[in-house]
Amino acid sequence: MRPCRHRTGFAGRAAWIRARAWLALGAAALGGLTPPVPAGAGGAAVQRAALYPRDGRRELDGADYRRYPGAGVLYCRADGIPRKAAAAWLIGSPRLVVLNAHNFRSRHLEPTREVADCFFQIGGRNYDFAPGTLRLGTAPGAVSLHITDDWALLDLARPVEGVPAQPVPHAPDLATGSETLPVVMVSPGGHANYPGQASLESCAIRQIDPPSEDGIRRIRHDCSNGFGGSGSGLFDAEGRLLALHSASLSMNSRRPFDIEFHYGSAMLFEGGLLEAIEARVRAHQPASR
Repeated sequence: MRPCRHRTGFAGRAAWIRARAWLALGAAALGGLTPPVPAGAGGAAVQRAALYPRDGRRELDGADYRRYPGAGVLYCRADGIPRKAAAAWLIGSPRLVVLNAHNFRSRHLEPTREVADCFFQIGGRNYDFAPGTLRLGTAPGAVSLHITDDWALLDLARPVEGVPAQPVPHAPDLATGSETLPVVMVSPGGHANYPGQASLESCAIRQIDPPSEDGIRRIRHDCSNGFGGSGSGLFDAEGRLLALHSASLSMNSRRPFDIEFHYGSAMLFEGGLLEAIEARVRAHQPASR
């Protein structure tokens, strides 16, 4: 169904936003795990195209990991073999991991993976998740996954050692509307259409939509992305974490950014997402005597 473009008022606009978000999630082939690259003539792997004609991504280096602490990767086992699935972040606590809900649920909220089949890798070490700690951003009774509730929290079975957590984000003081804001997309899991293991790119937020689920706003950005890049972090010029990437519309089409039909979607760290992070961090702190 094509969303109606003639509804007026905030309620109509919000409904249109949710419909577009649903389409974006579907276009990005939810699941997080990088799909196999098909073979071309002679059995050679086909290189997937970047999202836009200009591809400014480069490999993360040591200084980047110090500037953007907490950058990690979700790995999940398929047929017993661990495979890189998506970016994930250690935030506010040596035990709290923040990532996308679509790593474990389809857009219709059907289970796609078991948490027990996955682990978090950071600083060259692997960490299992604590059973029963998955918190999804969707509200009770929800039947669909949208951009602004496509988040999840997980506790680690043991604290991360030797790597600092990303500080808890502050709710961004950004106005809703169309305004270009320079950002850096940090993708510790890399992308299927990028030759390296982890990437960084200077790009921009182009629009901030009105609040949707749990008071969280979706942003539309022009950062290059590919399968496996879900969960990438968007940072401002001061190195502050602003948003969590979720999906892209018209993946791998390699054409100019379009505010309606070809863009990346991310959710700001605000509203229910930020409240859930703060509550989990408090729960991890030792009780004072």
